[in-house]
Amino acid sequence: MATLDDLRRTANGLPGSEERATTGGAAWFVRGKLYAWECHPWPSTPPDARAIIAAELVVGVKIADPIDALALREMAPDVFLGATTPWGEPKVAFRMAGIDGEHLAELVTEAWRVQAPRYLRREWDAAGTL
Repeated sequence: MATLDDLRRTANGLPGSEERATTGGAAWFVRGKLYAWECHPWPSTPPDARAIIAAELVVGVKIADPIDALALREMAPDVFLGATTPWGEPKVAFRMAGIDGEHLAELVTEAWRVQAPRYLRREWDAAGTL
């Protein structure tokens, strides 16, 4: 089971990543672009997802392609939630209790890559990391 501290460790290791406190909890940005966030049970969240988000830690990340988000949801519907809000697609939200640390690092890093400028992605790739 991954924790918010695991997410922080991964995000802090990514070039240009910045954690900010928001009204919904912690959120991570790269050069002003949101790529990962702690989900909050907003009134606009569908009732089934809102109940899950209110009861446990759920994190959202940007995804490169809506088909990838759909594949994750179909692969593990007990971990990956359906749409939590109508804006900011493509993205996926997941129950942290259902994610291991390695998969979390992959999801967060890929979300960062979606939002990071090319020069930061090149810097990361040149360092030989994920």
